[in-house]
Amino acid sequence: MKDITSVFGTLYNPVKAFVVYQKHSAEKSIYVEAYDMDKNGCPINAHPLSLKESTQLASALDTSDELTRKFLKPSGLLPKNVLHLNPEHDGSAIWYTPAQKVSLFFVESLGIKNDKAFVPPLLWKASKNTLYIYAIDTEMQINEQTPLYHAPFFNLYADGRVCMGTVSVTIKSDCHLEEFISLWEQYFFNSYFSHLIGNKSPVKGNIIQLWQKLVGSGKSFPIKSLLKNGLTIKNIIS
Repeated sequence: MKDITSVFGTLYNPVKAFVVYQKHSAEKSIYVEAYDMDKNGCPINAHPLSLKESTQLASALDTSDELTRKFLKPSGLLPKNVLHLNPEHDGSAIWYTPAQKVSLFFVESLGIKNDKAFVPPLLWKASKNTLYIYAIDTEMQINEQTPLYHAPFFNLYADGRVCMGTVSVTIKSDCHLEEFISLWEQYFFNSYFSHLIGNKSPVKGNIIQLWQKLVGSGKSFPIKSLLKNGLTIKNIIS
């Protein structure tokens, strides 16, 4: 039989193995056991993970491609509308958009035509997989104490989380901040609004009638129709 080992590329030999144990209790405490490997690649010498081994493991992880990616790193100066950044593995960004005219799409059963309409100033909080949207009454002098309002849209939970339905959200692990913001805004405004979650209107009065009046009219969004949700920007920073 022909020896083809040489075509496999660089050979890596196992030198260490780790087993993580979790206690099944309310505390869910963790214990890590380390093993050395013999010349045959079999685990031997089981022992509690030492400080030196912990440091070596942390160093190896810190230099991995997954943890040195440039997730949420701005490509230039930090955009002025960005309020908070958490660029960790499961990080998030908080930003705002001013009152603006956008294209809105609705399922036919709502009886609202698809057209452009003005929306109020919005506050966005997004991670790689989840989006929250709130309304604010102004984009001037925003700070931690700025009160948040329910965003005046369909497909939103009471806490502001957006139900993306069948929208396929794809945010890369090395996505720059500007692209991250642009993608989430596109995902949200290019999807179809379909229903209220919990059957409670996020605005004063009837939300369907509100958008029937606004869409295609060129009228500014009536800020007075917004409902406070009891939160401030400080409450959503994490």
